[in-house]
Amino acid sequence: MSPSVRLQEMIRVIRSARTQCEERGVIQRECAAIRAQFRQADNVGRSHNLAKLLYVHMLGYPAHFGQMECVRLIASPRYSEKRVGYLGAMMLLDEKQDASLLITNSIKNDLSHSNQYVQSLALCTLACMGSAEMCRDLAPEIDRLLRTSNSYIKKKAALCAVHIVRKVPELGELFTTAAHSLLSEKNHGVLHGAVLLAPWLVHIMKGLVMSGYSPEHNVAGISDPFLQVRILRLLRILGRNNDTASDAMNDLLAQVATNTDSSKTAGSAVLYETVLTIMDIKSESGLRVLAVNILGRFLLNNDRNIRYISMMSLQKIVQTDHNAVQRHRGTIVDCLKDPDASVKRRALELSLALVSAVNIRSMMKELLLFLSSCPPELRAQAASGIFSAAERYAPSQRWHIDTILHVLTTAGADVRDETVPNLIQLITTANELHSYTVHKLYRALVADISQQSLVQVACWCVGEYGDLLLRAECDDTEPVQVFRPWKVRSCTCILFRYGLTFLRVCVIR
Repeated sequence: MSPSVRLQEMIRVIRSARTQCEERGVIQRECAAIRAQFRQADNVGRSHNLAKLLYVHMLGYPAHFGQMECVRLIASPRYSEKRVGYLGAMMLLDEKQDASLLITNSIKNDLSHSNQYVQSLALCTLACMGSAEMCRDLAPEIDRLLRTSNSYIKKKAALCAVHIVRKVPELGELFTTAAHSLLSEKNHGVLHGAVLLAPWLVHIMKGLVMSGYSPEHNVAGISDPFLQVRILRLLRILGRNNDTASDAMNDLLAQVATNTDSSKTAGSAVLYETVLTIMDIKSESGLRVLAVNILGRFLLNNDRNIRYISMMSLQKIVQTDHNAVQRHRGTIVDCLKDPDASVKRRALELSLALVSAVNIRSMMKELLLFLSSCPPELRAQAASGIFSAAERYAPSQRWHIDTILHVLTTAGADVRDETVPNLIQLITTANELHSYTVHKLYRALVADISQQSLVQVACWCVGEYGDLLLRAECDDTEPVQVFRPWKVRSCTCILFRYGLTFLRVCVIR
C-alpha cells in the first residue's frame, strides 16, 4: 500500500487483512508514511492524512502523534481542514493534554466567525472536551451565542453551556437569564438543550402531553418522546428529596401516566421514565400504585425487553410498595414459564421477594413446580430461595420438612453445603415427627440414591431413628418394610462416597 493511498482504499486493505498480525503490519506502514508527511513543511494533504489517522485511532492503535496536526488544522482558514481538525481534537485531545490549551484562542475566534458551520464546529468541540480553564475563558462567548436569533447555533450553545456548568458550577448564574428565554423557543433542538439548564419544565411537559405540541415531531402518535424523556429525567433530579417540587409534579406525572399510549414502543419509553420519576421523588401513594400498575401492564407486553425492565423495576420497589406489587403476583409467576433465560431469572428473583406468611403455601407450590423443570443454571438459586422462604414463613414444622425434602429429591445436587446440617437440626427439634420423617426419607432413598444431600440426611436419620422405621408405627405415611434378616446391635459404617463418617446404625432383629 503506497503512502498516498486514499482513506477508502486504506480501510479496504485493513478490513481485508486475514490475521491480526497482517492488520498491524498494514497500519504500521501507513502510520510511518503519515508521520513522514507530517514532518514536511508543504504538506498539502494534511487533512487527508489526519482523517486516516483518526480511523487508525478508532481501531485502537496509537495516534497521539497527530495531536499537533489537529491544532494546525483548526487554525486553518479552510472549512474542510477545520472540520477534520476539530474532529481530531474531540477524538485525540482531552482536558489533561497540554495541546488542548493551544486551541483555546482558535475556538474563541471561530465562535465569532461569520459562517454558522464554523461556529458549530467550535461549539461542539468545547462541549466535548473543554477543560475548566477553557470554560472560564469562553463562557461569555457562549452566553452571547445563547441570545442569537439563529436556532442552529442556539441549540449547540445550550449544550455547550450545560458542559460549562458541569465543569464550573459557579458559572451557572451566568446562563440563568438566557435559559428562561430558551424555554419559550419553538425549535425542539433548542428545547433539548434548554431543559438541561432550567427547572421550569412542567408547563412544557403538559403541552406535549395534552396539546400535541408539534405534529412534525410525533413518533407513532407520541408527541416528541425524546423531549418528554429528557424532561422527565430532569424532573426526577429536581424532585428528589424535595417536597415542594414533588408536589408540583404529581398532577403532571398522573396526566402523563394516564394519557400515554403504552401499545407503542415510544409510548412505553415515556411511561417507563414516568414510572422511574414517580418512584424517585416524594410522590403520593396513589401515584405510586399507578406506577406499579404500569409496570404490571408491561409484564403482558410481547416484547421481552419490556418485560425484563419491568421486572427489574418491580424488584427495586417490592420492599417499599409490597402490597401494590402483590396485586400482579399471578402475572409475575406466569413469567417463570418464559422461554427467555434472563426474563425467567428476574421472574424467579421477584417471585421469591413476593413470598409472605399469607401466600407461602400457594407461592411455594408454584416455586416447587418451577424447580422441577427450571434450567440447571437456575436450580441452585431457586433451591436457596425456597429454603430461605420456608425458614421464614413455614406454617408448621411438618410443612417445613416436607418442603425441604421435596427440594432434596428434585435438586439435591444443587443445594448449598449448609442445607444438610440445617435440616438435621430441624428434624432433631421436631420430636413428634421423627417417625414420619424417617419413613419419608427411607422411601426417598430407596427411590433415588443419586442425590447426595438427600443420601446424607437419610443416612443420618436412619442411623438415629432406625428403630422407628422397623416398628412401622407411622400413621401419617404408608409404612415401609425393611428387610434385615441378620442381627446387628450396633455398628459403625463409614460412607466415603458421600462424605459421611461414623454413623451409628441401630437395627433390631
